[in-house]
Amino acid sequence: MTLAIKEAKNAQEHDDIPIGCVIIYNDQIIASQHNKVELHSDSTAHAEMLAIREAQEKIGHKHLLNCAMYITLEPCSMCAGAIVLSRIEKLFVATKDPKTGACGSVLNIVDNDSLNHRCSVEFGLCELESATLIKNFFKQIRQRNGRRN
Repeated sequence: MTLAIKEAKNAQEHDDIPIGCVIIYNDQIIASQHNKVELHSDSTAHAEMLAIREAQEKIGHKHLLNCAMYITLEPCSMCAGAIVLSRIEKLFVATKDPKTGACGSVLNIVDNDSLNHRCSVEFGLCELESATLIKNFFKQIRQRNGRRN
């Protein structure tokens, strides 16, 4: 998770929400990405989506069997769907997203009996550091836009 947080900090260099993602396969890092939505002006350029694509290229297959994902913020519905479709086995999430989280907070796409694949989820690894990074980012945005905290 430490590397995912480091990736999240990189996102701030181009005014993206500080979210970082790492994918592990056979105890090796095969993907490491951060949000690039603002950088690429692409609403699908979430850290999870970019990391999944990178991992699939490295493995050479669309299914990321026996892979684990470490992410600093609970994935949204788009990313949770991609996690299910890519068949990632385990998901480690630093902090929950009570507004758009799709891994148990608002929705639970990754552990839905109606879908053909489910992913185990563990919350709380480096939670405070990740939550603080995101809160401070939005605080700076509000200050920059002249709004109160």
